[in-house]
Amino acid sequence: MNKQEIRERIWRLLEETNIASFPRPVYGRIPNFKGAEIAAEKLASLPEFKKAEVVKVNPDSPQRKVRELVLREGKKLLVPTPRLKGEFFLLYNVDPKLASTISGFTKFGKRISYKEIPEVDLVVVGSVAVTRKGDRVGKGEGYSELEYAILRELGKVNEKTPIATTVHSIQIVDFIPYEIYDVPVDIIVTEKEIIRTNTTREKPKGLYLSYLSREKIEDTPYLKYYLMETKRIA
Repeated sequence: MNKQEIRERIWRLLEETNIASFPRPVYGRIPNFKGAEIAAEKLASLPEFKKAEVVKVNPDSPQRKVRELVLREGKKLLVPTPRLKGEFFLLYNVDPKLASTISGFTKFGKRISYKEIPEVDLVVVGSVAVTRKGDRVGKGEGYSELEYAILRELGKVNEKTPIATTVHSIQIVDFIPYEIYDVPVDIIVTEKEIIRTNTTREKPKGLYLSYLSREKIEDTPYLKYYLMETKRIA
C-alpha cells in the first residue's frame, strides 16, 4: 500500500467502527478518536512529558487534551498556526481548558516569530497511521514535517528530542513507506498502551528544499516568510 491507500483505509475503518469522534467525517483530517483523552493522560504520565518545560503540540482535535495537560502542568505550550498560515503561538499561565482549543490558543497565545521560539523538550505530532517501528503518515499535507524541519534548522530540536504521537490502537499498521523528510516517532500512546518504538531511523536534519515545490512554498505563508528571512529564496 502507498501512503494515500493507508490513509483511506484508516479513515474508513475509523468511520465504519464508529471509533471516529468529532469533527466528522474524519476523511482528510488528523482523525479524532474515542479514547483520545485516555491516550493523552497516558502520555502525560511519561518521564519525557514530566521533565519537559516546553512542549510543541500540533493544533489538531485529537491532541486537544494533550495541549490542556501541558498547560495544566505549568509547562509552556508551543502550537503552530494550522497549515502554517501564520506565526507560532506560545502559551503559559492561561486557562488550560479554554486555551487548548484552536480558537483558544489563537486568542490567549502570544504570537511569536521563528526568532522567538524557545528550545523544545518534547514534540507531539498528530497521525493518521503509525507502525510499531516508528514510521508515521499524516493527512498528506506535510505540515508536521515542515514544522519539525524549521525547528531543527533553528536548533530548537535535535536528534535526541523525543517525538510522540497519540492515536487509537486501530491506527497501528504493519508498514508505511517513508522518505528522507518524514519524521519518525519515538513514542506511540494509544488508549490501551504505551509503545517505545526504538526507531533506528535518523530524524530529518532540516528543510529539504529539493522536495518542496514552488506552489507548496507559496501556499504556506510561514514557510515562505522563513525562507525569505533566511535568504533561502528571493
